[in-house]
Amino acid sequence: MSNDVQACLVPTPFINSDHPAVRKFALEAAGDAATEIDKAVRLFYAVRDGIRYDPYRIVLSIEGMRASTTLEKGYGYCVVKAVLLAACARVLGIPGRIGLADVKNHLTTERLKDLMKTDLFTGHGYSEFYLGGRWIKATPTFNMDLCDRFGVKPLDFDGVHDALLHPYDQKGNRHMEYVQDHGPFNDVPLEMIKESFRVYYPTFFKADGSPAIGGNFEREAVEDRASRASGK
Repeated sequence: MSNDVQACLVPTPFINSDHPAVRKFALEAAGDAATEIDKAVRLFYAVRDGIRYDPYRIVLSIEGMRASTTLEKGYGYCVVKAVLLAACARVLGIPGRIGLADVKNHLTTERLKDLMKTDLFTGHGYSEFYLGGRWIKATPTFNMDLCDRFGVKPLDFDGVHDALLHPYDQKGNRHMEYVQDHGPFNDVPLEMIKESFRVYYPTFFKADGSPAIGGNFEREAVEDRASRASGK
């Protein structure tokens, strides 16, 4: 195993796999799974559905983005959910890390799109597991309940193939488009994310990295779907 892979087994300031709550969550999620693939799959679903996706309560700080914080809150946006999944992998001795990409999200809510002034989501987070001698991508972002509200098929992961977000929703409408992949990171590149957000979303965050605007993403998703169904 290379040094780069070994580095993805140890705790970091964000991917704090040594935290007791993270260890407990990972061990319970893996249960009696015998193989690394089975363990990774169980971790994926535990984070995907056990942590609600929420893009309104992002806190751009070490404390706000560490794995243990996300687990304690029970919600988070794509990057912190990916951080938690990577931390859980490290608990079980599976090398884990995060990746960042710029994506066009064609199925965000109208309110969030208006606030962001764009449908480009910069620094979208995903996780990577080192399984079977290679890195495999997995995106635990959207929990099943949220997918139901949007009419999007939940993303599945089999531990063998990359699981990135589906390009189309259940009706064949454009859902997610990857524009640029910024590659993998052993820990969260916080300053890179902050700078990117300052450029793309200058009114979305306060100077201390806390959110300037709030909302209820799940309720907005339901309202938007009802509006589309009624033709408004």
